[in-house]
Amino acid sequence: MRRLQAAIALLALAASGGAFAREPEHDIHFDRAEVCALCHASSPNASAMRDAKGRSVAPYELWRGTMMANSARDPVWQAVVSAEVAATPSRKADIEAKCLRCHAPMASAQAGFEDRRLGFEVLKDEGPFGLLARDGVSCTICHQVGPEKLGEEASFTGGYRVGHDQVLYGPHASPFAMPMVMHSNFTPVKGDHVLRSELCATCHTLATSTLEPDGSATGERFLEQAPYLEWRNSDYRDGGERAATCQSCHLPTTDADGDPIRTAIARNPGGFDFPPVGAREPFGRHLLVGGNVLVPALLRDHSEELGVEAPRGAFDGVLAAAREQLEQRTARLELRGLALVEGRLKGGLVVENLTGHAFPTGHPARRAWLRVRVLDAEGRVLFVSGEHDERGRLVDSSGRVLPSEQPGGPGLPHLSRLDATGQVQSYESLMADTHGGLTSQLLRAATWRKNNRLLPHGWKADHPDAAASRPAGVEGDEDFAGGFDRLALDLPVGPTKGPVRVEAELLYQPLSARYLAELLQHDTPEVRRLERLLKTADLTPAVAGRAEATVAGG
Repeated sequence: MRRLQAAIALLALAASGGAFAREPEHDIHFDRAEVCALCHASSPNASAMRDAKGRSVAPYELWRGTMMANSARDPVWQAVVSAEVAATPSRKADIEAKCLRCHAPMASAQAGFEDRRLGFEVLKDEGPFGLLARDGVSCTICHQVGPEKLGEEASFTGGYRVGHDQVLYGPHASPFAMPMVMHSNFTPVKGDHVLRSELCATCHTLATSTLEPDGSATGERFLEQAPYLEWRNSDYRDGGERAATCQSCHLPTTDADGDPIRTAIARNPGGFDFPPVGAREPFGRHLLVGGNVLVPALLRDHSEELGVEAPRGAFDGVLAAAREQLEQRTARLELRGLALVEGRLKGGLVVENLTGHAFPTGHPARRAWLRVRVLDAEGRVLFVSGEHDERGRLVDSSGRVLPSEQPGGPGLPHLSRLDATGQVQSYESLMADTHGGLTSQLLRAATWRKNNRLLPHGWKADHPDAAASRPAGVEGDEDFAGGFDRLALDLPVGPTKGPVRVEAELLYQPLSARYLAELLQHDTPEVRRLERLLKTADLTPAVAGRAEATVAGG
């Protein structure tokens, strides 16, 4: 049996009330992040893991409020999985095991070592598997994944590979190994692959099998999300001024002011600087944020019910970082050639994607849309498109919820021209089943009915990876291309003498109204809990870009 049990038994027992005790024959390959926090959390008595202004950039503190740390506690994910199981009950074991592979990867991988299979009961288990599961995407999974086959199809859909040698890969040569070996029995080694997008691709390239209601497979495979393949078909992949990896954006090596971070990567267990560990760079801030501004708030506000361990301030930091990323580094809007002509405002609106993959990204519950308003000199609204209510549902000019927001309602079409108040330009991916009907059930999905998510700069239709993000429902729109969507404006504003103000915003939702409405139709405990949690949640969309202009009267 490895020294891991002996080295940290007391710490683990104290943290879990004795629940982390292991059977003697178990060979545990993972541990919870709090073990790493022994040296990789900041201390008031140490300068390690602080930027030039003394602010903590310690991995443990930044990580613990993220979606990665709480991937298995996420109440939206749990509700979605329960709905998939309810729709195809005969495949319950397969569905739960597959979803745990990336949302509870340490428990899943450990189960693989022991030739056993886990279901959702592990999330409530008080033994070692439950503790590992609830720690989400944690330190000793990401840093233990080896370089073998990364970037190949075999590594996708949770195909990461963890060896038996208990090494933790990091970006630095000649790490001072003794303290880590002594306190955790993991050996730090240099591994350049931890800085490559291929590492993230193991779980963020996900294919599922299309199933009939009775659980039989149709033989079709559906690529639910593929930001890595989208990145590989972009200007962000190799060379040039846009070149960036997943880690460049989600684990930036610069501080909040944009300055490079150089600091010691650890301090000693007593809370003081450890002289043998000198300052190094690069040092990645483990922000790990995307655009999710809903679930971190749910975890913060319902921490006891959801079994959350991170403090409230950790989620506040994640929410602030996510909003900053959405507002500053996601999209750019530009109004062009605006003019008032015979009671109509004519011109164009350009939406530029600033991310290295398609936006919105990931699971098709997400969407973004354009909110366009024209106001006269007194502030009266002359035209509006994309208005929403307090629950994030699109409404018409009279405040009525659009049919597209209702269960089974029609999807919004892609627009190349906006010329009526009833239209909305919504960037999203809508799934279709084998019969071509819209569906929110991932395991019924066979193709995309609509996929007009904003493409990254450099995206090419003839690239080998193009099929992973090929648009659907945009046929004939030559102004929808890699990096941009150009929308013609011909807005009825009526006769007006004074100048008018044009406001355009790109709004983002991690959980679209229609997707949520259809999810809530499933009567499972997890869905009913989510419905209750959302009653007091802020469901208004976040801003991912804006532009304003004043046009002289005509």
